[in-house]
This record gives sequence, C-alpha cells and structure tokens, in this order.
Amino acid sequence: MKIREPLSRRLHQFERVLVSSPEPFFFSGCVYMDINTLSRVDAAYIAGLVDGEGTITLVRKHRNENRQLALSISNTEYALLEFTRQAVGRGKITRKRTSKSHHTASYTCAIYNRQALELIRQLLPYLRSCKANRAELILQQYLPLTPRNGKYSSQLKQQRWEFEQKGLAIRACQD
Repeated sequence: MKIREPLSRRLHQFERVLVSSPEPFFFSGCVYMDINTLSRVDAAYIAGLVDGEGTITLVRKHRNENRQLALSISNTEYALLEFTRQAVGRGKITRKRTSKSHHTASYTCAIYNRQALELIRQLLPYLRSCKANRAELILQQYLPLTPRNGKYSSQLKQQRWEFEQKGLAIRACQD
C-alpha cells in the first residue's frame, strides 16, 4: 500500500522545478509567471494603446468573487494585439461578439492580477490620460489590500471596498 505524500512536500518539489525555469518569479513565497521587461519604445507604444483603446480596472469574473485587477486593450486589428501579447509575454486575446453582420470583427487582449500590476508598473511613466491616475492608485494600494489567501478581516474588507470605489470613481480626466 502506497502512503500518500503530504501536499506541502509535493508543492515544494513542484516549486523547485519552477525555480530552475527563467520565467516564473516569486512574491511572498508564491510563484507567478513573469512578464517580459519592455523596451522604452515598446512600453511607450503599449501605453499609447492603453490610453486610446484600453482599460485599467477592477473586474469581477463571477458574481460572488472579489474584484481582480485587469488591463485590456480592444481593437479591430488582431496583429496589433498579437504584437502586444508577444511583447508582454503573457495575456489572452479573445474575439468579441459582433451584434450585426456588417460590423467589423474586434478583439481584446487582456492580462490580469499580478501580471497586470507589473505591466502597469512598466507603462506608468508613459501613460498620459486619466488612466495614469487609476494606475497610480492601483500601484499604491492593490497589493497591501489583496491578501494572497483571499481571507479578509472586516477592517481589510472595508479598506478594500473603499479602494475599489475610489479606483472605479476615476472615470474622466479632471483639470
């Protein structure tokens, strides 16, 4: 009869395999898939895409879940989004549904959570729209208000809710 190995030992061995790969990075003991370091030109170009056609927001994928950080760019040119995905090294491109047959097909490239946070960190110096305000707020407050285990104390839950409301309230540039 084979005795089951404790889960922590299996995860520790899995972690060792991932550390040898150049792609993942560690944050607070957890492994995340890293994004590419962008050149200044690529970072400025992608920031322009985000300013013009993109979104930096907190979304719910399911009704009862907490909001997640999302950075997305929508466009009708697939090649433009594929360039972005290749430059960043992560993300997913999806086709958006067209409501009428004469509408042009459009696509969205999206990246979420910690990978989006790292991308925002690289894009922030080049953002020129009001999205820079939301990006700054997210960089300052997202990690401290997002526990890795998903367990929120009542105080942290209240602070997280206030952060979400403040971030979502940034809608248009203000003079």
